[in-house]
Amino acid sequence: MDSARNSARDPARDPSGRRLLALLARNPGGSGWKTGLATVAGVVVALALSSLLIAVTGGSPLASVRALFQGSVADWTAWTSTLLYAAPLLLVAVGACVSARSGVFNIGQEGQVLVGALFAAWVGLRLAVTGPALLVVVLTIAALAGGAWAGLSSLMYRLRGVNVVVSTLLMTFVAQQLVAFAVNTPWLLQESRVGDAVVAPQSNPLPESALLGSIGEYPDLQVNGGLLIAVTGAVVVATAIARTRWGFRLTMLGLNPLAARHAGVRVGALGGAALAVSGAFAGLAGAVLLTSPVGVHRLQPGMAMNIGWDGLLVALVARNRPVPAVLFALLFGVLRSGGGFLAATGVPPFIVDVVKVLLVLAFVAPPAVIAVIRRRETGARVAHAGHRSVPVAEGAAL
Repeated sequence: MDSARNSARDPARDPSGRRLLALLARNPGGSGWKTGLATVAGVVVALALSSLLIAVTGGSPLASVRALFQGSVADWTAWTSTLLYAAPLLLVAVGACVSARSGVFNIGQEGQVLVGALFAAWVGLRLAVTGPALLVVVLTIAALAGGAWAGLSSLMYRLRGVNVVVSTLLMTFVAQQLVAFAVNTPWLLQESRVGDAVVAPQSNPLPESALLGSIGEYPDLQVNGGLLIAVTGAVVVATAIARTRWGFRLTMLGLNPLAARHAGVRVGALGGAALAVSGAFAGLAGAVLLTSPVGVHRLQPGMAMNIGWDGLLVALVARNRPVPAVLFALLFGVLRSGGGFLAATGVPPFIVDVVKVLLVLAFVAPPAVIAVIRRRETGARVAHAGHRSVPVAEGAAL
């Protein structure tokens, strides 16, 4: 009973979230070459299926690859767009890695991105701060708002036993309605009416002092300042997980919460804090989207653009490791940036989403399949050994 009560109040021991994480991030030890070989085969199959799907829908696979290349890495302008998408994707992925390490499966990043952007817009437009200090305040408030929004799910779990996976997902729809209300309400964040002009469901543009700049000066390339924040966050989190007591406790909690509790770890507080940190990174991603050098710099209902969902996929493909997530965020940035060019070839835009899902399955499925095969092989060996031992036991009894 005590065990059940503790499980109900402790988000780090959420059974469904933990089992789902274990399934998606499984990495069987001692079979690295098998996993690598299966992953390569999975990627080849995913690309073949993608080509077949493009051909079936009337497109040309070769033209599609050429369009993806031209839209993402063919020139410095394309690289600017790719890096612009990679920054918020990486921030969401790094946060997802933190919560996943503790065994808490946060899937509400899309809503946390929106809430971060909402508070960033409100502070940027209402706070009377000049200079770079305004940008610092905007980013900080966005991170705090995203963390608090994710923390609500932890609070609901501790007070009423609400499943963290379900609550973080449903809070996304609440966040979407909250942003829609904000940009349709004149006294809140709807843009100011000028004369008799019709106002749109969006906020006023943020002032120049609240916008991120570019790193360095290049003729045709803009390196989004948010990318520096994202990469720094990935390195800091990876170092903290690998080198600090907090990271050790976080990993221990994710692997075995019962052992962590016996070792003196406050599993409820640590799991809830990990969920809040995950939300804080997602909220920061929302602020980066809003304040990036390229964009409208206005809060709009659809500004998240599925960044939260894709960032979660980046973390899954990277198997909850922040540093490899940098590479996969760049890959997903290529797919997003080149997706617009893909539409020009006559291929439906949703094909890009299908390609992303196939690639995610190619990276996530092989370790789980290998683990299942190894488990069956082990079970078969045990059964065979037991079958051989039966005559010996009967003979001894006689």
